[in-house]
Amino acid sequence: MNARVLVLTGAGVSAESGIPTFRGKDGYWRNLNPAKLATPEAFAKDPRLVWEWYRERRQRIRNAQPNPAHKAIAKLAQHAQEFLLVTQNVDDLHARAGSSKEKMVQIHGDIFVTRCSRCDFAGTGRGGSPEPPAPHAIYPNSGRLGSIAPTSAQPDQEQNIPKCSKCSALMRPGVVWFGEQLPWDELRRVENYLEARPCDFVLVAGTTATFGYIIDWALRASASDGELVEVNPEGTPLSQFATQRVREPGAVALPRIVDELVISRSSKL
Repeated sequence: MNARVLVLTGAGVSAESGIPTFRGKDGYWRNLNPAKLATPEAFAKDPRLVWEWYRERRQRIRNAQPNPAHKAIAKLAQHAQEFLLVTQNVDDLHARAGSSKEKMVQIHGDIFVTRCSRCDFAGTGRGGSPEPPAPHAIYPNSGRLGSIAPTSAQPDQEQNIPKCSKCSALMRPGVVWFGEQLPWDELRRVENYLEARPCDFVLVAGTTATFGYIIDWALRASASDGELVEVNPEGTPLSQFATQRVREPGAVALPRIVDELVISRSSKL
């Protein structure tokens, strides 16, 4: 398929595999708002509570399976001449559906990575060897990075919390929390792809497009007469710019859209 493709996905895609979003009553955990748990301040105040939540999230993700939306995106990657998937999801469902790490950016981090809250030490929750995390950089609408080394946690709160083997500080999940900056290396990968040349097809699925950089990337990628397709049950701030709006869940719409795109683009060769 002779096409350059950018795909942007959000929590709605994984929600169809049973992974709760942060928004709505189904996203709450023990009557707590996840948006107030996923912060440096919450970790500094009660790291044990935050870790309990993330351990439950990890287990829920391990028990989940990729849905037809994940599989359709992996299929599109195999057929496109050039392809990049940028996902806001911290789970591994895209990877398990067949999307390669080389063609995927997890812009909000990886929930299965565990990194130090103070130094540069990191490892994976999958049993892999430690590796250094990406440095961070300021990016519009991404917030500011605060101090994340816990200072107020009591000794009893630190039970069952991993500690850094290098500096003994508490380890934390390798995700981007509210108020933190996006990882510079991953940002650079997105920018390099966008700067190379315009895209023929941009697909945005399962995201409320709350963050300004999602809209910015979608519009820049489709700026030169590229198609911009939004797949989301409800309208978003991006909707007004889309050339096609599909008001269906991704698991329903994406297999059909990808099949039609592959057939139509291939027939033009």
